[in-house]
Amino acid sequence: MNNILLLEDDLLLGESLVDLLEDNNFGVTYSPNGQDALDTIFKKKFDLYLLDINVPIIDGITLLQDLRSANDNTPTIFITSHKDKEVLKKSFLSGADDFITKPFDTEELLFRINAILNRISSNKNECINLLCHDKVLKRFLYDSKEIELSKKEYQLLLLLMNHIDKTVPKDLILNELWHNDKGTSDGAIRVYINRIKQLIPNMNIENIRGIGYKLVS
Repeated sequence: MNNILLLEDDLLLGESLVDLLEDNNFGVTYSPNGQDALDTIFKKKFDLYLLDINVPIIDGITLLQDLRSANDNTPTIFITSHKDKEVLKKSFLSGADDFITKPFDTEELLFRINAILNRISSNKNECINLLCHDKVLKRFLYDSKEIELSKKEYQLLLLLMNHIDKTVPKDLILNELWHNDKGTSDGAIRVYINRIKQLIPNMNIENIRGIGYKLVS
């Protein structure tokens, strides 16, 4: 589930947008002013910001400028009643990815949100069926849910994924994960393989007897 921060000072519109987004399987956190939005962003990671411009305390454009200055590159769509080209220009210069003016068609808003999220996902994720590797955050997801892996489990699954449908020799696994530590045995590899299988029961990891392991697509 993608998480969206919604900054909107119009309570009725804000509630309508929360309902719309939740009905379309987004997680939504609502903020009525820019300071509340900033405080929330410091506490939680979001996949997209949906920001009104004219809001109390910190306006949307200033908020985004501050976030971009702090190297926060979370994709952002401005929603506003402004139609002034200077405001439009300023919003994009502040680091916005898109802009939609009120009143707007809700389906158009969803199209824009999904287009941005799909583009970002394709750039940062490498997927094999339902298994995806988030190259930016260095984590694995299965059916969009994060898999809780230890460092060695993550390294082993990444090694198998990078050699999909090919046998990864035990010697290579030992070298990559344990740097050929003399005290490490084949049994250690089996422990991690079995742990991964338990966490992702639908993944097919074959034991190629006497040689190594293969992740089958």
